[in-house]
Amino acid sequence: MKILIVSEAWDPQTNGVVRTIKMTVRELRKLGHEVELLTPQGFRSIPCPTYPDIRLCVTTPREVARRFDAFGPDALHIATEGPLGWMARRVAMQRNWGFTTAYHSRFPEYVYARCRLPLSWSYAALRAFHNAGSAILVPTPAILEDLRQRGFTHAKLWGRGVDLETFTPQGEDLPRGAAPIFLYVGRLAVEKNIEAFLSLDLPGEKWVAGEGPAEAGLKTRFPGVRWLGVLDGPSLATLYRTADVMVFPSRTDTFGLVILESLACGTPVAAYPVAGPIDVIGSSGAGVMNDDLRQACLEALQVSRTTARIHAETFSWTAATLQFLAALQPVRGESLKKSMAAAS
Repeated sequence: MKILIVSEAWDPQTNGVVRTIKMTVRELRKLGHEVELLTPQGFRSIPCPTYPDIRLCVTTPREVARRFDAFGPDALHIATEGPLGWMARRVAMQRNWGFTTAYHSRFPEYVYARCRLPLSWSYAALRAFHNAGSAILVPTPAILEDLRQRGFTHAKLWGRGVDLETFTPQGEDLPRGAAPIFLYVGRLAVEKNIEAFLSLDLPGEKWVAGEGPAEAGLKTRFPGVRWLGVLDGPSLATLYRTADVMVFPSRTDTFGLVILESLACGTPVAAYPVAGPIDVIGSSGAGVMNDDLRQACLEALQVSRTTARIHAETFSWTAATLQFLAALQPVRGESLKKSMAAAS
């Protein structure tokens, strides 16, 4: 089957959306499917307001249609709601093509945190975007139910996995002292609520891996933190293994792939009891959730690293990709059914 995925999120960005798409593409190709990506690469782009590291595509419906025709997909998936996603949606609807979308980020909350745009306005725009498709794929049951209550239709679960070969308890650690190390991994942006972690009175050290628009301000406010920048997968695995607790302070993430990566390395997680951590950690005992984040951090020091790893092993990119495949719709007629039958 020929699958076209449209995503505003792509290299050189480093985030959960990009990792999810890359791992899904890897699994789809393993299953014998032909996958093409339509991203800002190859188009003119402009920096996103308030977040210049993200490039927004500048193109036309004619050019997007030309790219569609050059590949000739059996199925179309629009992964993000940026300008390229809206353009792809427009072309698909003009052609009466079936397509799926995905809800990777709490975009309305992110926009509100930056410029106080009313949540009702953003959610109205997202409803219009996603409800035009045949299915909106969401990462957790909690997010699925939240969107249903907000008027989103055709929501379907598309779970996540973790690379258990890269993220493993076995391997080298970084040099460190005896004091506990509390680690944050992710974008340095206002919606990630990083200050809630860095402001805590905790024993030992605080380490941070990532970059983003809030980086300069955070470094000024918290000079005692060890800042490690952006790391590749193996280096990140070494960092997880070295830390005692990975702290996930976000209240707005839809999943949190870094939670799974940390657990796969045997490092327990401290988080707020909100969507994302609730679905990933649940009652596994692999981490601690508490509205008192400091208490969660301290209790997580007592969590078994073996328990963390065992729980991570219950998540599979293969299983998640099969959910993705099951939700796809034909762009026209019976082409998808025929392609899937031929592939099997």
